[in-house]
Amino acid sequence: MPQTVRSELAAPPHIERRTLRILGTEITLLEQVRARAQADLGFNIEFEVLDFLSCQRRAALEPETYDIYDQCFHNLDIVWFWGSLQPIDTQRITEWDRLTGLTREGGINKYAWRGHGDAPVRKLYVQPGEFLGPEPSRHISMLPTVHNLDSFAYDTRVFSKSGRRRESWAWLLDPRAKGRIALVDEPAIGIFDVALAAEAAGHLQFADIGNMTVAEVDALMAFLNDLRQQGFFRAVWRNAEEASRLIRDDQVSAQSMWSPVYGDLGDMADVMAEAVPVEGYRAWHGGMSLSRHLAGPRLDMGYDYMNWWLSGWPGGVMARQGYYMSVLERVQEAMPPAEWAYWYEGAAATVDLPGPGGNIVVRAGASRAGGSYWQRASHIAVWNTAMDEHNYAARAWDRFAMRVRGETP
Repeated sequence: MPQTVRSELAAPPHIERRTLRILGTEITLLEQVRARAQADLGFNIEFEVLDFLSCQRRAALEPETYDIYDQCFHNLDIVWFWGSLQPIDTQRITEWDRLTGLTREGGINKYAWRGHGDAPVRKLYVQPGEFLGPEPSRHISMLPTVHNLDSFAYDTRVFSKSGRRRESWAWLLDPRAKGRIALVDEPAIGIFDVALAAEAAGHLQFADIGNMTVAEVDALMAFLNDLRQQGFFRAVWRNAEEASRLIRDDQVSAQSMWSPVYGDLGDMADVMAEAVPVEGYRAWHGGMSLSRHLAGPRLDMGYDYMNWWLSGWPGGVMARQGYYMSVLERVQEAMPPAEWAYWYEGAAATVDLPGPGGNIVVRAGASRAGGSYWQRASHIAVWNTAMDEHNYAARAWDRFAMRVRGETP
């Protein structure tokens, strides 16, 4: 019988693609971003999307479960304190010298007011002893990326839209909107919306609205709970979908707001307006940090991913949600001129403009409230902040929010 001859050549081994794990929120972790980054960079990318507080908690307590922490500067202190992150070497950031003055120096120009609270520069640089501070150094805590200037939305059927200069944070707690007010349920954000409103209306005064004392927090919460008992508040919300649903269902007349929501208002788009408060915006700045365990080739992947974020295309996607990016030149190169003119220059839209998903979010002829990026970024009242008394304020806020939701603290 003839012998069966077996080939001595084994099949080539399966080569598993490398994977980079990103922990973050709905602000930046969009599927189209993941797919494009994976295609451009040549390795797998996994997104885990959580709300602000859950994301921060996971980042601090379980650093081995992610490679990149994509969050905001006001969510950085606790994670850094727990030793869950490692310094970023700016010499490995290809666009570092092109980052805006707002990011690296604290203001859009040398004359602009920096705003109270957690401006990114105040905790950007790693100082001797691995403390965070504003003194420039080679290493940083978080690579600044996406940012924005937020205010609130109001019902033009209740509040006159004439005389835009008179728009004030006070409208967020105005008796005219009683029973139809909604707030964002995140202590380092929502508490500043209501603090700005209470101060603008003359009910309270803060020595430093970005770093309230225990007594000031108590006074603010007592004021809010009094309004709650009077029936001022309709709801609190934690994500953009909840915020847009409240407006689409015509349940609110004044509401904390995030930019993407304005493109998802349906028939209410002509009713709700974005406020340009005379007191200034509540600003925030996002960024990316490296988990402490990254080393060798995986660390190289982390730097490749962060550099990709500053390459231009991701900034175009973020702009279509109403967000800005820390390297303007690359975004301008990547965006159609009509989109750049509307989102960054404050010009009237010459054509209908799409959101990240391709749906129309801006109609031809519309202009962005507040004007250009440089105008808006020069008018900051306070940044989203984790204050010295953040834990105390967060517990007080949580009790208030639970009561608004009809739950027992």
